[in-house]
Amino acid sequence: MAAYLSNALVSWASFYANHAAVRTLIAFVHVAALIGGGGLAIAADRATLAAHGKDDAGRRTQLEALRAAHRTVILSLVLIVCSGVLLFAADVETYLYSRFFWTKMGLVAAIVVNGALLWTAERRAQLGDRSAWPRLRATAVASIVLWLLTTLGGVGLPNIG
Repeated sequence: MAAYLSNALVSWASFYANHAAVRTLIAFVHVAALIGGGGLAIAADRATLAAHGKDDAGRRTQLEALRAAHRTVILSLVLIVCSGVLLFAADVETYLYSRFFWTKMGLVAAIVVNGALLWTAERRAQLGDRSAWPRLRATAVASIVLWLLTTLGGVGLPNIG
């Protein structure tokens, strides 16, 4: 099994290195998903922070918008992970031992965990639990910070990593 995996990685790395269009497409999917999903998440987080001080109708409207954003953000995360696995597989030796890379992976994991916490608080708020709003605010702030730090990690990885 290890030999098969090793051969597959070598074959993929060779294919990736020798096909500029493939490299471009995978990098585009990775960055576009980050911009699309991260941008939408940050915009939704900003609106959630603004809705905190609104009346019940304003909060309900924001909760509906937040719920609608989830599918796109989750799809973007799936695309980020899939393209990221392909990027990792193209240069395993570099990334496997990079502390910077693993820090970035930790940030991605934190985005997923924070998203689950946000989703839970959102569900509570939709059921009329006003005490869920402080959790929504906290997860919105954390989300903004995590998306920006992950983006910094992505930019820094080829330069520092």
